[in-house]
Amino acid sequence: MMNTKQSSNKSPQLPLNRILVGDCIEQMNSLPAESVDLIFADPPYNLQLSGDLHRPNNTKVEGVEEDWDKFDGFAAYDRFTHSWLTAAKRILKKDGSLWVIGSYHNIYRVGATLQDLGYWILNDVIWVKTNPMPNFRGKRFTNAHESMIWCSKSKDARYTFNYEAMKALNDDLQMRSDWVIPLCTGHERLKNGDGQKVHPTQKPEAILHRIILSSTNAGDVVLDPFFGTGTSGAVAKKLHRNFIGIERDEAYIAAAKARLARTRPVEEGSLLETPSKRKEPRVPFGWLVERGLLNTGDVLTSPCRKWSAKVRADGTLISSDHQGSIHQVGAAVQNAPSCNGWSFWCYNVEGKIVPIDALRTQVRAELH
Repeated sequence: MMNTKQSSNKSPQLPLNRILVGDCIEQMNSLPAESVDLIFADPPYNLQLSGDLHRPNNTKVEGVEEDWDKFDGFAAYDRFTHSWLTAAKRILKKDGSLWVIGSYHNIYRVGATLQDLGYWILNDVIWVKTNPMPNFRGKRFTNAHESMIWCSKSKDARYTFNYEAMKALNDDLQMRSDWVIPLCTGHERLKNGDGQKVHPTQKPEAILHRIILSSTNAGDVVLDPFFGTGTSGAVAKKLHRNFIGIERDEAYIAAAKARLARTRPVEEGSLLETPSKRKEPRVPFGWLVERGLLNTGDVLTSPCRKWSAKVRADGTLISSDHQGSIHQVGAAVQNAPSCNGWSFWCYNVEGKIVPIDALRTQVRAELH
């Protein structure tokens, strides 16, 4: 399903727009059941590093060396994954969804646990990095992507997917599952007083912008159990969503609080909404004839000009072999089970063919 649900009332017990300090599993277990709309998780990678990595000039590569990424083997990591995903599922609303990002070190183990716990995988999205770290040893392919799993709480969930917003964001083309986005660098990368990265795996805001815009509505609650330096919270705040962050590292928490303090939400809430065609007023094709936007006898053609049909006074079409609605005739001439006549049939404008949907848009504008 690809339904956009309405944002529901938030429980007063929720610690909205706050960072909860402590263990993510304990903190999630303290929250009310079915209380959050979206969970974004960037869990430890469990990189299993065996030593330092150096560049050809012998300078050390700043990797993930923190204690939070170290586990006593796969079994320990799997137990941790099962525990936090179980806690996440309890607090996720019936129609909520979860996004989790990872590398080849952990994403397959996370994916298996998601399915074991009854989550329903909707997409795996590939983050293609335009500026990946080179493979300095020259013994493997350059690791230039990470994987994201988007899932609903169950197979029957009516999860939010703002299709039109994603299509608009992608130059009016359907958003694909490969997202080409650079690593977090420049002014967006948080540094400490010594000029070092505050967090080794800070994600670019562009990724969170797509996730939050696609999977939530204004006023929804976004929870991040591995809050880090607060990328999810900053983007949620900009987009008029509520956030709950969970983090135990004091340095990350301090950086996140400073970041959130200087983050400003979009001033006009109307700028956040992408009109849904499903919510637009219904416009029968016959209205175009009544208003004189098309005349009885006008010839409509398919985009490839292979098929044509004439407009009848009652708002139906007639071709050489078929007659009926714009959808019925469009399907019949193609010998197809169905057809969207609004995009299939076109009219002539100074030698160029334009889908009749442009005329429907014109009528809808008059109705507003």
